[in-house]
Amino acid sequence: VEKELAEAEAEPKKPRKRRNKADGFDENLPRIQVRLTLDEDEKAGANKTFFSKVKEELDIVPAQARVIEYWQEKAVFEQEDGTQQVACAARPVHPLGKCLASVQLLAWILVAKYADALPLYRLEGILKRHGGRISRTTLANWIIRLDDVFKPLINLLREQQLNADYLQADETRLQVLKETGKSAQSDKWMWVIRGGPPDRPAVLFEYDPSRSEEVPLRLLDGFRGTLQTDGYAGYNRVCREN
Repeated sequence: VEKELAEAEAEPKKPRKRRNKADGFDENLPRIQVRLTLDEDEKAGANKTFFSKVKEELDIVPAQARVIEYWQEKAVFEQEDGTQQVACAARPVHPLGKCLASVQLLAWILVAKYADALPLYRLEGILKRHGGRISRTTLANWIIRLDDVFKPLINLLREQQLNADYLQADETRLQVLKETGKSAQSDKWMWVIRGGPPDRPAVLFEYDPSRSEEVPLRLLDGFRGTLQTDGYAGYNRVCREN
């Protein structure tokens, strides 16, 4: 007890740097304090009271669905000719124009599908549980339309890669249910290029139903650095020509 009292009354010390462990908390996570207090009878007659930290827990705030309503202010001006002119407050720019999804929801869909590998029918079910009735067809349409939105960023990342000195490339099998001229069981390919400036590396994925040498020739057009791949002969031509 005396030791705890001394530590509580001492000047606050700088927190010791955490050791790298397999399980732990990011130092930048927000923190909340839960005060476990004695009732008045339990601390009656005590000389002093103090708090000491006895436990840490990792918490997560579950996803919540809400509806954002935009109310646009409008001003009516009387004109000299007796007509009226209406001025409207500017509306925020949306990447998909007229769309039911907020920018935050679109970001959530992309991360869930491409980073967490959740298929759209599962995302449809998750949204339904939260009160949002959005079909997987609509979700797919939003993702397709976002391709044009992100095209300038993808092009910039590709440009950064092609101007670098060193890239890595690989391709992996992928099954696609509907591909013109191919059965669902046949192999299609996801090509990946990794690299770029050392302080700004990028990883770009490119789908192609073919594994021919024409694909890396297209993806690496203009690259003159060092390319690291496995022993697949499909990269030979681009290495010779570049």
